[in-house]
Amino acid sequence: MIACEQRNIVVCENIGLVHACAKRFHGRGIEYDDLYQAGCVGLIKAVDGFEAQRGLKFSTYAVPVILGEIKRLFREGGTVKISRSLKELSLRATRERERLAKALGREPSIEELAEALQVDAALAAQAVTASLPPLSLTRRGEEEDTEQIDLPIDSPEAAITDRLALRQLLDELEERDRRLIELRYGARRTQQATAAQLGMTQVQVSRRERAILLSLREKLIG
Repeated sequence: MIACEQRNIVVCENIGLVHACAKRFHGRGIEYDDLYQAGCVGLIKAVDGFEAQRGLKFSTYAVPVILGEIKRLFREGGTVKISRSLKELSLRATRERERLAKALGREPSIEELAEALQVDAALAAQAVTASLPPLSLTRRGEEEDTEQIDLPIDSPEAAITDRLALRQLLDELEERDRRLIELRYGARRTQQATAAQLGMTQVQVSRRERAILLSLREKLIG
């Protein structure tokens, strides 16, 4: 587990992972703020559960955890339950955010807001997202025609989270399955060449490859 004194630093440095993961689920029926808040919960869980001695990069470990919390929203009906204490902290955060913005002449950082609230950065991030109003994805014009409002999507970030999540899933495969995928898509071997190296038939490689890819796809898209 990451040391307590490093917890806030790691959360702040990796908050971009939450945005990148949340953007993957844009347009699926849940407000972005709810996706982001669930992602923050996942990031905090990842920070608390990370074991550096396992040899993984933090981002590699964190992305599947963040995605897992976001996917939980869809399984549980798309609502994030907010405790009374968090609601109260959210009200304080709103007031402090406005005060600091006036004093600093800019939006305060999460660290600055956390210091003003005398809480850690992770809790301050949750409080901020809990206070944000719902964002409508459609709006009505004067002639009642509906216009879609797209949230900005950073494609490179989405690609990075996909690769990190896939790398984690590949690490969890059995050795034989992982080797099959590495030969087919890393070394770009044909199914026949892969079969010869693994002591399988081409038909067995084809069937196993299809099963592995289907399983990876289901886990990636939830």
